Amino acid sequence: MTETATSPLSEYVGKHPGEPNVMDPALLTDPFTGYGALREQGPVVRGRFLDDTPVWFVTRFEDVRQVLRDQRFANNQSFARGSSDGESPTARTMKMLGMPDHLQKYLDGSILNMDAPDHTRIRRLVSRAFTARKITNLRPRVEEIADDLLTRLPEYAEDGAVDLISHFAYPLPITVICELVGIAEEDRPRWREWGAELIRMEPNRFGTMFAEMIDHIHELIRERRGALTDDLLSELIRAQDDDGSRLSDVEMVTLVLTVVLAGHETTAHLIANGTAALLTHPDQLRLLKSDPALLPRAVHELMRWCGPVQMTQLRFATEDVELAGTRIREGDTVMLILVSANHDPRHYTDPARLDLTRHPAGHAENHVGFGHGMHYCLGATLARQEGEVAFGKLLAHYPDVSLAVRPEELRRVPRPGNWRLASLPLRLR
Repeated sequence: MTETATSPLSEYVGKHPGEPNVMDPALLTDPFTGYGALREQGPVVRGRFLDDTPVWFVTRFEDVRQVLRDQRFANNQSFARGSSDGESPTARTMKMLGMPDHLQKYLDGSILNMDAPDHTRIRRLVSRAFTARKITNLRPRVEEIADDLLTRLPEYAEDGAVDLISHFAYPLPITVICELVGIAEEDRPRWREWGAELIRMEPNRFGTMFAEMIDHIHELIRERRGALTDDLLSELIRAQDDDGSRLSDVEMVTLVLTVVLAGHETTAHLIANGTAALLTHPDQLRLLKSDPALLPRAVHELMRWCGPVQMTQLRFATEDVELAGTRIREGDTVMLILVSANHDPRHYTDPARLDLTRHPAGHAENHVGFGHGMHYCLGATLARQEGEVAFGKLLAHYPDVSLAVRPEELRRVPRPGNWRLASLPLRLR
């Protein structure tokens, strides 16, 4: 079951017959079917963004991958000279949600909205915290956190059921990323609430919440300057102190904001979505229990089949581009639909089927759940590791775990671009 979506942006739904808006109920409540229908309509389909901006939905696997690695499509609208004005659709949407003008620079300064060379410069600074070696060395700590949370899970049971999202799926990644960045334990509940408020998109709260996050990060930076440690925040401060041209104050704040939010929100819902998928597919659950070595492949399949991120940042054509038979004009806005690409029957055999053996071990990633190309998810290695640990440890601690409600009673939060449960009640037995 899905909650009813409420937003001032819903007023645009249906204004342009034949051009679906991302707030369209059919796309929010069942994006697999809704965007799947658009994919079969064509590889590039005309639609509308939240603020009613015309966009091109790119729906098929090969075309999505092509755009993700094509630098003629920029994340920063200023690179697209054909744009109608200097304000991006995202910026207009933020204003509609109550974002104060003076905070807009923190969105513009985000690595998510950058292109080369700035993107390359910022990514190089932060990527040292996410190397394969560092993530591997972090695994014992991730396992320790998971074991502790799972041991205490029965304490939160009500009427025999416990919400996995509140007491495991969220606490695990937010603890890991906050320790990595350098955010104190007492501040972590605030980050969880801020992340939830971002998704709720409530205009009477959105701007205030964003201001609170920015002020909090500025305070963290001021405090850390007086007591540098070995966390990511200290590394960024050292980099700025060594050469101020490498990282501005705004860039540092937005980098911390992006890493913390992206480092726990999406992973939490990968864990929740994946657990629900396993518990509603007993054959795949039995397979994973009988062969835990399948965990890495299972995480890839769960990311493909029910990943929490269903579309990318907007991209803007910097020149005229021919894409799958459609002429994209310079300045046009493009949105890549990951959920339809990851279920494209042109690329996958029986894509609607959950198959934990689908992805060959040791081969290149065969989905776009983490993106592709220059903007490939910085924390993908950490997210995959946390997923492996979470699913493996949950089944080790509670091998007879089951849903506490019928699958159709699970509530989802309908927000464009996201596929997430409101709660996941389980019986641990």
